[in-house]
Amino acid sequence: FDEFGILRDVMQNHLLQILTLVAMEKPPSTHAEDIRNEKVKVLKSIQCPTMKNVVLGQYIGNPQGEGDAAMGYLDDPTVPKGSVTPTFATVALYVKNERWDGVPFILRCGKALNERKAEVRVQFKDVAGDIFPKGEVKRNELVIRVQPNEAIYMKMMAKTPGMSINCEESELDLTYCSRYRDVKMPDAYERLILDVFMGSQIHFVRSDELFEAWRIFTPLLHYIEKEKPKPIQYIYGSRGPKESDQLMVQHDFSYTGSYIWKSTSTGFNP
Repeated sequence: FDEFGILRDVMQNHLLQILTLVAMEKPPSTHAEDIRNEKVKVLKSIQCPTMKNVVLGQYIGNPQGEGDAAMGYLDDPTVPKGSVTPTFATVALYVKNERWDGVPFILRCGKALNERKAEVRVQFKDVAGDIFPKGEVKRNELVIRVQPNEAIYMKMMAKTPGMSINCEESELDLTYCSRYRDVKMPDAYERLILDVFMGSQIHFVRSDELFEAWRIFTPLLHYIEKEKPKPIQYIYGSRGPKESDQLMVQHDFSYTGSYIWKSTSTGFNP
């Protein structure tokens, strides 16, 4: 991992692929080439990020932790002494086309965080002319959970039961393991192997798609390799550096961390 870092390991490929699926226009059909054509159009519209839109981090041991949690990245005997390889990154990208102009796409990934999950979180703007006290009503969000436990849910404000006019965060969700109880959900590699046998290229990257993905991140990677900026430390088991949340606020994403998800009958806690 130390040779490549979190940007090459996760962001330049996996997260960028998810971004293209979210941002692409509706293809003419579900054929692989039509879908991949639209994904390439998105990538060609993305500008290379600059360091002002990037936060890099590296985890340290938790003083109250035990076992692995007490160990920082540099405590790993396989990691070179004094390594500045980032184990966490937040990058804000912009798609310069008519539909998405001015809308930030924030990619965030890391190791040794408080949660292990992959999701797309679409946050809607505040409602103009809010009649409730400032800060009481949180932003609505559409969340697509990729893993674990695939789900789609809408986080929204709802009136609490009773006579008072109070609101709280709630959710409307479709949890796949609950809705499709008798259907086996194949994992990512099972799907890819099946695609190979069936001759489908829908989940595979085309050469021009790969070129554009590297075009976006190569200048940033070259800067990091040359200048070796010191990553910001964050504690094992945390959300990452606080500077990451500050960067998201700068791009008008609001994270409150106030919502407590209610466990479902399947034990899934989104």
